[in-house]
Amino acid sequence: MSVPGQKVAIVTGASQGIGAGLVAAYRKLGYAVVATSRTIAESLDRDVLSVRGDIADPTTADRVIEAGVERFGRIDTLVNNAGFFVAKPFTDYTPEEFSSLVAVNVGGWFHVTQRALPHLLAQGGGHIVQITTSLVDHPNSSLPSVLASLTKGGLQAATRALAVEYAGRGVRVNAVSPGVVKTPMHDAQAHEFLAGLHPLGRMGEVGDIVDAVIYLENAPFVTGEILHVDGGQSAGH
Repeated sequence: MSVPGQKVAIVTGASQGIGAGLVAAYRKLGYAVVATSRTIAESLDRDVLSVRGDIADPTTADRVIEAGVERFGRIDTLVNNAGFFVAKPFTDYTPEEFSSLVAVNVGGWFHVTQRALPHLLAQGGGHIVQITTSLVDHPNSSLPSVLASLTKGGLQAATRALAVEYAGRGVRVNAVSPGVVKTPMHDAQAHEFLAGLHPLGRMGEVGDIVDAVIYLENAPFVTGEILHVDGGQSAGH
């Protein structure tokens, strides 16, 4: 059990990059954290519970929620960070890539969010945040990625719909829409090209995205927001 009154956040895709940054940030806020990914390691922090599993598998969502409630007694926040990205011409996508992107980016979001919501409601409210992509709002011919737009764009639409559906019951729902962030996902040789996609002339840092999520966490009058943290991409070129 967590200490009395201690809030609890779930972070998906938590083993590296933005997810690992989010785990650390929520701990600094005093939250206990349930951290999940396929490769998550056990934490030495007693207030971080690691649950290994593929978020595309509905049973992973079951285990994450059940383990979090058993250990800490409640859930207050869910950060849907897990997802993956494949950039290629539309006709080059394989059926397997389509199925995988939909299963992780949409299915994973659906399973864990649907299971977490009753626990947020039981606390009298809570917060759900999605990590999407700025490419939803500004497709770029130099970085074709229709399946990212399809799946993450769906999450942005769902963010607004859920925000309205649950606003009267104390649950806020928001999204952070990043530009290209410097994480292990991107080869260092591509950094110069990726930096050039942003009017500010650099890639995003993990801390840029983490700070945006924490802002939303601490913004009780903000819901249904798609917060662009993209170096100016969504403003124009």
